[in-house]
Amino acid sequence: MKLKLRVWRQPSAATEGKLVDYEIEGVSQDSSFLEMMDVLNEKLIHEGEDPVAFDHDCREGICGMCSMVINGIAHGPKAAVTTCELYMREFNDGDTIVVEPWRAAAFPPIKDLVVNRTALDHIIQAGGYVSVRTGSAPDANNIPIPKDDAEISMDAAACIGCGACVAACPNSSAMLFTAAKVSHLAMLPQGKVERYDRAVLMVNQMDAEGFGGCTNIGECEAVCPKEISLDFIGRLNRELIAGTFKAAGNR
Repeated sequence: MKLKLRVWRQPSAATEGKLVDYEIEGVSQDSSFLEMMDVLNEKLIHEGEDPVAFDHDCREGICGMCSMVINGIAHGPKAAVTTCELYMREFNDGDTIVVEPWRAAAFPPIKDLVVNRTALDHIIQAGGYVSVRTGSAPDANNIPIPKDDAEISMDAAACIGCGACVAACPNSSAMLFTAAKVSHLAMLPQGKVERYDRAVLMVNQMDAEGFGGCTNIGECEAVCPKEISLDFIGRLNRELIAGTFKAAGNR
């Protein structure tokens, strides 16, 4: 395949960025999008130019590092995949492909396609854990959990924290991410002890990080590589309301 690429280049957070045009040839339809980017970088290095900086790690759809907006869509045109799982067969010979980073106030740029997503870590640090003593793994496995609750918890826990939901949301909201992290703990006995405090703490931190509010547009669910449901945002709102009333009653 022969492709025309328009890639966002930004040397640092302190400098202005711009889209730069490139052309590459000999791209296999069976290669992944990241492998195509590797081909581009090999070409740039051979020509004495600075390679395109982009995040990647596992390249198996697990880590959530491969954050790219491809032709205006977070992770690209194929649903329910990360960028590393997107294959070039989804494109046609001669296509022009525009590659940009996540764009959100809470995700400041670092270089080229790399942005700082530690704001999501801060939300987890605010309450996305179980601090009460739960015993060892065998003890936890002895606690009966209804099948429906276990399945809902596992669905929420599938979130890999890639940030595509934020990148796709017109408000740059992190509600789907936060809802998944709150819900997967709230459904389990070990997490229910702190469920309402957790919701309040994590939402407050989300707001403090500069993420926007949720207006139920649904773009987050549409681009989520793990197909996290909007239902979890409704669940988070219920947890938040209960937690707010609990906090008010303790004053």
